[in-house]
Amino acid sequence: MALLSLSSLSSLPSSSSSSSSSLQLHSRICLSPSRIGAFSSSSISQVIQHAAAPSNPKVVVTRERGKNAKLIDALAEHGINCLEVPLIQHTQGPDLDRLASVLSETTFDWIVITSPEAGSVFLEAWKAAGTPSVRIGVVGAGTASIFKNLMQSSKHSLDVAFTPSKATGKVLASELPKDGNKRCTVLYPASAKASNEIEEGLSSRGFQVMRLNTYTTVPVDYVDQIVLEKALSAPVVAVASPSAVGAWVNLISEPDSWSNSVACIGETTASAAKRLGLKNVYYPLQPGLDGWVGSILEALRAHDSF
Repeated sequence: MALLSLSSLSSLPSSSSSSSSSLQLHSRICLSPSRIGAFSSSSISQVIQHAAAPSNPKVVVTRERGKNAKLIDALAEHGINCLEVPLIQHTQGPDLDRLASVLSETTFDWIVITSPEAGSVFLEAWKAAGTPSVRIGVVGAGTASIFKNLMQSSKHSLDVAFTPSKATGKVLASELPKDGNKRCTVLYPASAKASNEIEEGLSSRGFQVMRLNTYTTVPVDYVDQIVLEKALSAPVVAVASPSAVGAWVNLISEPDSWSNSVACIGETTASAAKRLGLKNVYYPLQPGLDGWVGSILEALRAHDSF
């Protein structure tokens, strides 16, 4: 799939040559954050977002920019056209600066990682701490994939040793292995917006848990109005976190009148969608990409759109 970077905007055909050549813009476009300041933010947003919007999308994908590719590709295998509308972005959490020093000064029995973003943030701090030996429990396959390449080259200093039977924080907290009555310590680098479910579940089993809020999630600053209108008319919006659900609801002027479907990556996100008043909510019993795609297809069938 073709990608358009900001650098290529300067080489767009002039009006004198537009009659003999045309530029086809595809539905995923890369921005180089370091270069955004060299252009007018409003004009760039208009060019990028208008060019990126397919005419009749069936599914709106809403993860932060650069992290929708797997879902887009999986849906493309079913002939489904997607509109990428990132609703959230990640920013530094209040405890991020402590993470590297904690890792270098303290040994834990487990590091618990419950999202790809938490994994990415952890890896940066782990490298800064000198790549100490750590044993990691992850919530599911998607989170585990963040560590895959590194495990092959880290000479076993990083060991992803546990994944629960169901990819939820509650099940992870109930199943994380513990050696009898022995003191067992856990480091939990998390989103500042994550619930207390994991540390409370682990503490109730006798684990000593240190939670560090290393990142947080906030709504994006801007969504182009024309892109939003296309998104509102799409049969299904795919969301991967309660934060994304909240951002979507805030964009809808009248949530009660919006009757299309939300396909959630898992039960936690689906519960948030229902609490916020969304009616047609779909989610898989087993969280993950395959189940998410299945829920999206189910939602499309309900709309006679697949």
